Amino acid sequence: MVIDGFRDAIKELTGGVGVDVVVDVVGGDLFTDSLRSLAPQGRLMVVGFAAGQGIPEVKVNRLLLNNVDVRGVGWGAYAMAQATYMQEQWSRLVPMMESGVVKPPIGATYAMEDFGQALVDMDERRTLGKSVVRIRD
Repeated sequence: MVIDGFRDAIKELTGGVGVDVVVDVVGGDLFTDSLRSLAPQGRLMVVGFAAGQGIPEVKVNRLLLNNVDVRGVGWGAYAMAQATYMQEQWSRLVPMMESGVVKPPIGATYAMEDFGQALVDMDERRTLGKSVVRIRD
């Protein structure tokens, strides 16, 4: 759920309790709301900072108030430490993509000659989902 006022929506949907887990790929101004949306003993999983507003900071007293955790989920660091993990995951994921069970969200498609524009669009955060560059038509 990514909407303005999502914290209030979560509180309403959970009867004021909050949720057990928030996966935050946005960061920025929404980080504190994500933290406040947690139920006691909840966990905030920080995956990225797509908002492009810098890296949020945690006031640790917020963690103590409800015994909540903030955990960094660094995919690259984890994969580097687990030598065979990536290959195992891809061998499971590729058949699911080929069969249509998993459909990666494609936000933009570019011709090869527009590759430079694709990089600019990603750098300026104008794309959502995956960006695809067609090598041939």
